[in-house]
Amino acid sequence: MGSASLVVGPPPGSLRPRKPHRRPRPRPLLSLSGCSSSHPDASSRSNGKLENLTTQIQKGSNDVPAEGQLESQVRVTGGAYDFQRATTSLTNELLSSSKKVTLVRHGLSSWNEESRVQGSSNLSILTDTGARQAEKCRNALVSISFDVCFSSPISRAKTTAEIIWHGREQPLVFLDSLKEAHLFFLEGMTNADAKTKYPKLYTTWREDPANFHVDGIYPIRRLWVTAREAWKEILSTPGENVLVVTHKSILRALICTALGLGPERFRAIDVNNGGISIFTFNRRGEAMLQCLNMTAHMYSNHMYQY
Repeated sequence: MGSASLVVGPPPGSLRPRKPHRRPRPRPLLSLSGCSSSHPDASSRSNGKLENLTTQIQKGSNDVPAEGQLESQVRVTGGAYDFQRATTSLTNELLSSSKKVTLVRHGLSSWNEESRVQGSSNLSILTDTGARQAEKCRNALVSISFDVCFSSPISRAKTTAEIIWHGREQPLVFLDSLKEAHLFFLEGMTNADAKTKYPKLYTTWREDPANFHVDGIYPIRRLWVTAREAWKEILSTPGENVLVVTHKSILRALICTALGLGPERFRAIDVNNGGISIFTFNRRGEAMLQCLNMTAHMYSNHMYQY
């Protein structure tokens, strides 16, 4: 026979009515992408600083902070709350304003279609399919007001940019720093032929591109240098909303350099023909990736609003 336990309750009259359970009020969540508000306390503090600054300026006070102090007190990202020094500055100097940069890969080219190694060759041209993809990009971005468009001068990117930019009055600027990587004698070869004729070299290009080299020249490492040059020119140009149209490899380099990633991460990022990516930059030239390789517009009449 099992043992029994005696449970002794509180003496009569000692029980008190239980208070009704109240569920805790949910705390507001922070939105990390494209948000227009931040944490209420942080927002009120920021607004308070702005109001104080406005009052000082209106009164002509001598205590108005210097430009560097003012820049450190005011949110400059236009997005998430104060990501100061979260990434490395691409400019190492204060920009005139925060910026939004939209990156677009060119439409399908003739050598894309034929599975050839393209590189910096100007012989690969935009196909009819590629032109339609460029038109889809133009329609998807029609409501966005851009201050300037930068493009690679190589044919397939140049034609894509001209289609997207058609009807706009703002400048279209061609940058040599947006050209594709130079791949020497592999350019123009089909991938199958390159793999057969230069198996070791081709395998390095596909599997270890940062160490791919011809006669001591490393195209992908060079691409990181030109990507930084391109960023400096793009970010130093007046305007707050910029469009960039270029090629897959240089786009990988632009994205990686903005995120502080080295050339060994070259194949960690993919961008489709007509794919759209968006960065925001604060006044320190620090980048925040908002969207990567958006392609909804390729399969529908989707229009982007940002």
